[in-house]
Amino acid sequence: MIKYKVNPKYKENFTTFLKDIKTNFSQNSNSIHKARNEIKIIHHAKQNVVVKSFKIPHLLNRLVYTFFRESKAKKSYEYSVKISDFVPKPIGYIEFHTNGFLEKSYFVSEHFHYDFTIREPLLDANFPQKDKILKAFAQFTFELHENEILHKDYSPGNILIKKENGGFTFKIVDINRMEFKALSLDERLKNFSMLWAKDEDMKIIAKTYAQQMKADEKYCIKKAIKASQKLKDFKNMKKRLKGKKVVD
Repeated sequence: MIKYKVNPKYKENFTTFLKDIKTNFSQNSNSIHKARNEIKIIHHAKQNVVVKSFKIPHLLNRLVYTFFRESKAKKSYEYSVKISDFVPKPIGYIEFHTNGFLEKSYFVSEHFHYDFTIREPLLDANFPQKDKILKAFAQFTFELHENEILHKDYSPGNILIKKENGGFTFKIVDINRMEFKALSLDERLKNFSMLWAKDEDMKIIAKTYAQQMKADEKYCIKKAIKASQKLKDFKNMKKRLKGKKVVD
């Protein structure tokens, strides 16, 4: 049994593509990410699309995703439709069920031709227009928060940036873990903590964000840096326990 949905804008060109996704995915070798899940870029209908193949859930999660929660592919699609201005355009999703249980699922979106992620300017002190990018990123995040969007995996690799018209266009990806609610100032500032940003970079981000909020700059800077350091300390403690190298 299959369950699927195609964005009405793409039905003509992508319904059959989606139904044949297992074959289309397996025959394509352009993999750009392979870990728990795999992501490939596939050319279809005169455009590149991104296909995310979600790992087959273990037995307990197959039960959970069949009866109690929506699949990650379905959430990716529905969240993308809900916040379409902030993500690559969603095309559709499909689920394959065996004996009534979820087996495989895929999410398809347009390919956003980004130039870099926020990781590059955060890691490179000499990155071109670094301060301008960080300020633009703070403004983008403010827009997300004002639209009551909280990306709970707001890490560097999930923030894509394209140089465009003398400025920067941002898109977020990997949006399975989201909340949609009015956010307090502290919740907003804590959202920056997963960036693993240096204090001097966090100062630029938090100061710009405070200006957008018309909030106290010193408070925002202090709160953002404190939340960032708290998460760094926690993750480094876990690394030490596992005998791994600690990162500042």
